[in-house]
Amino acid sequence: MNWYMEALRKYATFTGRARRKEFWFFQLFVLLIAFALTLVDRLFSVFDAESGMGILSGLFSLGMFLPNLAVSVRRLHDTDRSGWWLLLCFLPIIGIIVLLVFFCLDGTRGANRFGDNPKGVEA
Repeated sequence: MNWYMEALRKYATFTGRARRKEFWFFQLFVLLIAFALTLVDRLFSVFDAESGMGILSGLFSLGMFLPNLAVSVRRLHDTDRSGWWLLLCFLPIIGIIVLLVFFCLDGTRGANRFGDNPKGVEA
């Protein structure tokens, strides 16, 4: 939960680096909260099956767009890549696979052009 809160504190920070742990725990908690809110939407019959979204889960997704974008950019920075690599998600299938690989890679050791190593480990 601390990693989720840490990413939320830096909700619009596109500079610096994010560890794999920060990125993946943020994604996990966003997924769990969105799933719970979808269940609540279904329970109160405010879930629209055609759009696949309810009121609460839709508002939550909208609210998490900027923090998710920021932590994704910082995660790419940790692997010494520009945030512009996120545009790969517009390539069907292959782009998302490439981004998934980038998100799973360990960050560069030591400082890179985007800042110091968030793990504190030097080369």
